[in-house]
Amino acid sequence: MIDKTVSEYTQVIKECKALFEKKTKDYGTAWRILRLPSITDQIFIKAQRIRSIQDKGMQKVGEDITNEFVGIINYCIIAILQLRLKGNEEMSLSYEGLEPLYDKVVEDTLSLLQNKNHDYGEAWREMRVSSITDIILMKLFRVKQIEDNEGATLVSEGVEANYQDMLNYSVFALIKSNFI
Repeated sequence: MIDKTVSEYTQVIKECKALFEKKTKDYGTAWRILRLPSITDQIFIKAQRIRSIQDKGMQKVGEDITNEFVGIINYCIIAILQLRLKGNEEMSLSYEGLEPLYDKVVEDTLSLLQNKNHDYGEAWREMRVSSITDIILMKLFRVKQIEDNEGATLVSEGVEANYQDMLNYSVFALIKSNFI
């Protein structure tokens, strides 16, 4: 089953990366101006829209929730990139320069997923997409609290681990939604 998960994960990320590439070529790296709390809020907006559509059972804007999960994935990667680029004041980065950094974030996050899948036995496959949305929102509130505490935690994971979890849960939601 784990090989299937890695294959599905890779397919989802391939789609997300293709969109990231196109947006980078359209807009450059304008996201470099964003502080981490602003990226967190962008993810929150997307997760809140997903939950609202799930609760109401309908939507008025054309984009479906799968596009919002893709957005969460790419914003989580952007957040991790911002963390890893801390100290680098370069605003304009080429896609060619970003691509290996994007791939490294994905590689690290997939490794985390494989370790957790081993321990949890792929429990996510039995979850509802609505529960996945709730977990993403919970993790967002955790990140906001950590940000409000200026990054200090007593016993908790830091923000990068929470972004990785949100990324992975979004991939799960897309797999369960037959995105690929």
